[in-house]
Amino acid sequence: MAYQNITASLSPQDIQEIRAALQKVQQKLPFLVTLSAEERRKLVKMGDKSLAFVNNSVTAAQSNREILPATFDVDELVRDYQLAAALTELLISIQQLSEQVDDTLMAVGSEAMTSSLTVYDYVKTASKKTPGLKTVAELLGERFKAIKGRPTKAASGS
Repeated sequence: MAYQNITASLSPQDIQEIRAALQKVQQKLPFLVTLSAEERRKLVKMGDKSLAFVNNSVTAAQSNREILPATFDVDELVRDYQLAAALTELLISIQQLSEQVDDTLMAVGSEAMTSSLTVYDYVKTASKKTPGLKTVAELLGERFKAIKGRPTKAASGS
C-alpha cells in the first residue's frame, strides 16, 4: 500500500492483545538463544546459498551413513537443517513485519513532528501578544536548544 497520511490508533486492549500474541510466539520458540558478539563472530555462518549446501549434505549423509563415523548423528543434522529452514522462513515474515512497523513509525512520527513544528511556530508567534504563552513557547523551544549550540556539518568538517 502506498504511503498516505496515517490516521489510525491502537487501543490499550489492542496493544495488550498484540503483546500476548508476541508472547505466544516466543513460547512456541523456547529454544531461542541470545549470542554474544564474540559467539556470533566465532560461529560458522549459514546464509541463503549455504542452505542448499546443507540440504545436499543431509541427502548425502542419509544416503551414505556407512562412510560417516558411528558417532556422527545424522538425525541431529536432519533436525538442525529442518529447524534452520523453518526459522529462515519465519525470519523473512518477521523481518517484513518489523520493516513495516519501522516504516509506519517513521511516517507517523514525521507527521507528528511536522504538526508539532507548526504548533510551535504558532505558539512562538502568538506568545509575543498573548499572555501565558511565553512559558509554553519556552517549553516547546527546549527541543531546539541543544541543536543551536551544535556546530553544523560544514563547520565541523564532517
